[in-house]
Amino acid sequence: MRNADFCMELKQAECPVKVAEIVEKAIRAVYPHYYPSGAVQFFLDLHNEQRIREAVAREDIYFAAVQGEIVGTGSIRGNEICRLFILPEYQAKGYGSRLMDLLEDMVFQQYQAVHIDASFPAESMYLKRGYRIKTYEKIKTGGGDYLCYHTMEKVAGGKG
Repeated sequence: MRNADFCMELKQAECPVKVAEIVEKAIRAVYPHYYPSGAVQFFLDLHNEQRIREAVAREDIYFAAVQGEIVGTGSIRGNEICRLFILPEYQAKGYGSRLMDLLEDMVFQQYQAVHIDASFPAESMYLKRGYRIKTYEKIKTGGGDYLCYHTMEKVAGGKG
């Protein structure tokens, strides 16, 4: 195990309000350093409580917990890992990598490849994990700002 100093467990996220709180807190703390305000607002709207309630029917949404403390959240939709966020106070401690380990294992049980939409803050982690950039995407957001990101893929065995 890559992060042997802690044991992370996944719990089915049954509270969209808590998922939305985690996501909003992480976006507000990190994304303004990477994106213009219109793109940050786009992310906040994309992952608001109502959108998460709607996603429950299409995604398996999880809380990541360490010693009973929720440190983040992540979702699986088919062979895509989405909405992966670690609370700011738990970032840079290996929790995001461990959460990816667990989610990837689940996806690879059914699929030969994992797909993600990579935000700028997380892209370097995905590259280190063996993901390869597939496409570059750009969405015009409020105030004339743009949200730019890459779609990425990792095949079973980690060769991208």
